[in-house]
Amino acid sequence: MAERKELTQDQLKKMQQIEVEMADELDRVCRKHNIRYSLDGGSMLGAVRHKGFIPWDDDMDFCMLREDYEKFKKVANELNPDICFFQDHDTDPYYRWGYAKLRRIGTTYVRLGQEHMKYKTGIAIDIFPLDDVPKSICGQMLQDFYCFCIRKILWSEAGKQTAKGIKWLWFCLLSRIPSAFVFNRVKKMADRSNSTNDNRVRVLLYPANGVFNHKLPIKERWGMPKKWFKELKEYDFEGRHFWGVQDYNAYLSQLFGDYMTPPPPDKRVSSIPFSSIDFGNL
Repeated sequence: MAERKELTQDQLKKMQQIEVEMADELDRVCRKHNIRYSLDGGSMLGAVRHKGFIPWDDDMDFCMLREDYEKFKKVANELNPDICFFQDHDTDPYYRWGYAKLRRIGTTYVRLGQEHMKYKTGIAIDIFPLDDVPKSICGQMLQDFYCFCIRKILWSEAGKQTAKGIKWLWFCLLSRIPSAFVFNRVKKMADRSNSTNDNRVRVLLYPANGVFNHKLPIKERWGMPKKWFKELKEYDFEGRHFWGVQDYNAYLSQLFGDYMTPPPPDKRVSSIPFSSIDFGNL
């Protein structure tokens, strides 16, 4: 495996600046077409606690209800091509993740262990689609296991490079399943989503929030109230204004628990391991 690199403070600041510029493009196109989006995860926490990035955070996340996500995909060609492009499995056949990215033109950013992957690289921000979960707890648990299996199939192309023994063999076998076949299964689940019903929602191909916060009651572990992502307000973020969930306290408490207390100093580190970065001419 390639050597793990660490961002310098100057590189971190440059990376954050580039991500905000791409977020500006996302916001511009969404406002033009009345597409709802929200800051997500650590970016939502950063907006509330720091009015911008968590100081040591090296990524920026957004989410959209499925219907808004599909609307955005249709107009993503309106993004300024000198700044970024939209990447998912439809625009890049080698891309194997269950959410989209905006990639900065002219940059390189390679995740550790993914040097062999053929998808286009570059500094990116993530866009997560939120899909309905079944209304019953049993249905949510079954869906979660199904989504886990799908994630492992998609991950297998990367996982087989570092796994050993039986795990390596298992990933090798899974990697032979065509990604197009897998994404077709995901589409069948996503097509059931409808912004007018009252199902809870989650990112299908990302661990459910209950994986991170085991203190949640079981009825809240595999989805979040859809109304959170319909009732939005603007938040200050690095001198800009981006949309986020209005009930930030409920949202952040579910994800992080005591979200206003920063982690101890030794935990304040960038979380995404990488092996190569190049800012190009920026």
